[in-house]
Amino acid sequence: MTKWREEVIGDCRLILGDCREVLPTLGKVDAVVTDPPYGIRADEAAAKNKGKGGWKYYGKTQWDRERPSPKIFEAILACSKEQVVWGGNYFTDFLPPSMRWLIWDKGQRDFSLADFEMAWTSQQKAARAFDYPRALALKDGKQHPTQKHVALMEWCLGFLPDANTILDPFMGSGTTGVACVKLGRKFIGIELDPGYFDIACRRIEQAYQQPDFFIEPPSEKPKQQVML
Repeated sequence: MTKWREEVIGDCRLILGDCREVLPTLGKVDAVVTDPPYGIRADEAAAKNKGKGGWKYYGKTQWDRERPSPKIFEAILACSKEQVVWGGNYFTDFLPPSMRWLIWDKGQRDFSLADFEMAWTSQQKAARAFDYPRALALKDGKQHPTQKHVALMEWCLGFLPDANTILDPFMGSGTTGVACVKLGRKFIGIELDPGYFDIACRRIEQAYQQPDFFIEPPSEKPKQQVML
């Protein structure tokens, strides 16, 4: 059987493993908030443009070679009451029609990357937009080529006021988890890449060390467990 590494940091449960194997074991959660690979080879672009035009190099990984399979999206929809999926425009053939799309306007036009990004949601409500300059994402200490900033993920969670436990099957550098810590939510994160998993653990632990006024820090140190 596959062994998964697990870290428990405060109210955050972080799992190093393949979400295709982990998701069926988790049971129900309140909501999924995630940013899956889009299959646009952003990993190659980061390596090719190393040191040029503000690009950073994050090592030779192949996490963006293809989109997640339809079965993964079926599992996401089945295990949660509500969902927010960034890059939803890449997955319209996998996801049902929705009224509410969330837009992140980067405040920058005619850049080599998109002027804005879109998140599909399961909510049948009015679409909403978030104006936040792309450059401010660097203030979070960018560790991943497609890392979203904490303010954006906090904004997303604001549309899920009744969701106590949030799942991110593509955790990356852990921004969704950091936002959950700041808002006092429980978090489950799954990440396949060991390097990014370690970054996520570190960022979430740091978030607990610098809590918001109303968030109580964890009472004990992170624990490492092995799941069979």
